[in-house]
Amino acid sequence: MYVGRIEKLLTHYSMVPMCIINSLGKVTRANKRIADVFKYDGIVDNDIFVLTGIKFPEIAESARTGKALFLRKNDKAFKILTEFIGEGETASIVMSFIDMTSFETLKDLYNEEKPCIALINVDNLDEMTPSGKEESELEVSTEVDRLIRSWSAGMGAAISRYKDHMYEMLLTHKNYRELVNSKFDILDEVRKIETDMDFPVTLSIGIGIGGKTIAESEDYAQDALNLALGRGGDQAVVRNVKNFEYYGGKTQSVEKGYKGKSRIIAHAIKLLMTQSTRIFIMGHANPDMDCFGSALGIYRIAKSIGKEAFIVMNEYNSTMEDIIRDARETEEYEFISSDKALTMADKGALAVVVDTHRPTLVESIALLEKINRTVIIDHHRRTEGSLPNTLLSYMESYASSASELVTEIVQYACEKKVLSKFEADALLAGIMVDTNRFAVKAGVRTFEAAAWLKRAGADLENVRRYFQTDAESFRVRAQCIAGAEFIGGCVAMSVCPGQIPDAQIVNSQVADELLTIKGIKVSFVAGRNQQGLTVVSARSLGDVNVQRIMEKFGGGGHFNTAGTQSELAPGEMLARIREELERQEFVKTSQ
Repeated sequence: MYVGRIEKLLTHYSMVPMCIINSLGKVTRANKRIADVFKYDGIVDNDIFVLTGIKFPEIAESARTGKALFLRKNDKAFKILTEFIGEGETASIVMSFIDMTSFETLKDLYNEEKPCIALINVDNLDEMTPSGKEESELEVSTEVDRLIRSWSAGMGAAISRYKDHMYEMLLTHKNYRELVNSKFDILDEVRKIETDMDFPVTLSIGIGIGGKTIAESEDYAQDALNLALGRGGDQAVVRNVKNFEYYGGKTQSVEKGYKGKSRIIAHAIKLLMTQSTRIFIMGHANPDMDCFGSALGIYRIAKSIGKEAFIVMNEYNSTMEDIIRDARETEEYEFISSDKALTMADKGALAVVVDTHRPTLVESIALLEKINRTVIIDHHRRTEGSLPNTLLSYMESYASSASELVTEIVQYACEKKVLSKFEADALLAGIMVDTNRFAVKAGVRTFEAAAWLKRAGADLENVRRYFQTDAESFRVRAQCIAGAEFIGGCVAMSVCPGQIPDAQIVNSQVADELLTIKGIKVSFVAGRNQQGLTVVSARSLGDVNVQRIMEKFGGGGHFNTAGTQSELAPGEMLARIREELERQEFVKTSQ
């Protein structure tokens, strides 16, 4: 009786729209002002979830914690304050609707007009300049400039060109959302420009949003642009306060013909080594041929200038047994565990990381945190996250392998031939494994590096021995190929049965083999390793950016070579990858 009188008084005298619901979520009372919220009469006895879309447990939790709810209804915005009336399980809840429409409109307007900074880079203008005709170059440059300025004017943004290949644009957050909805179609428009070269004109765009100041947003934009360039260009990367977002990435990186950067990097690395007490070289956990070969190359540079050097390596798979056994038999290399390296490292040491730049993949992140100076040499497309204490970063996604980059560095860092025959073999093996024996991602500089290694003593017959597999792995590989599923005549998927010790190697070999089937443009192979994790290898002939697909599942790699690991079953992983292909309409459009 007492509670009922309170409910009656509240609804009668309240100056804001109000209703009361019982423990079943039914409206028991409502005042006349509730018509400002609901445009129909007679809400009493109706379910509050039907009226508002808010579940009763959420309302009860709001009443317990005092946290307001929010409702948009009939082009209005309301903050809902809730409070219990009575006690126990039968207590009612009073809901007061505070009209926040004007405030929300002002907030939306403020958010839409917040400034964002975009930095735009014409990726390959320098590559066109020395090769094409002057008139053609001028036409291309003029057309790119026209498209960019027209694109900016269409949004009402302000743009300024401050280098031949660089623009800075000031736009609003509303403009940014329009760009996302259009999937940054400016990338496609610029790519359509006709040139005399055998590669298209592409843009890299870095956008910074959410900075506390214009300067901070500009810093975000620069970080985003660096990431876009490190991932091969032809894409937009957006950085906000919390994370990065990626758009585009439809073409492969253009190989740079000028080797000046390799020379500069070589001298910089040599100088850093000279100033260091000892050198620690590491790659990613469970190294492959490329990781191991490039580590040996860096080791030789350090030893050539009389520095104490160590290769940090904990575990390796069976495919690396032969080459690592051969390395140990030479007794020329110092292999140590990451635990021992931690006891030996000091502030004057230098760490050189090869074939990776991701903190989650390096052999020992603790060692890098202890050492003040780190050098990175990697050929993978850049991802967010960085290694600690990085002084020098040489990341070229156009390169076939880390071994290719290190081979060029060795040529400039050492005054005379210093590589042993075994080191030349190891570097050539690294190049061959990442190019699938020169079948993919092998550019002019790749073959030049291979030719230099051959002159340094590399023996192709000996290198081939490192690629031999045991009979059981061969049998599993054949079984995977035989059981492959073909989708739309262009996609091949296969599950490798059981738990395979070298799942990553076997899967990658099967994925490569599937691409040799006529009509197949992309392949995905999944199988479990000895730890029970599902390992996925993805390969593409260039029609699909498999790196972008693998990033959706926590992995990464290159445009046409990528992979990931997951706790999901292999079949479930492939089903999700298929859904992603259908979402991108690749399977649909290819059928």
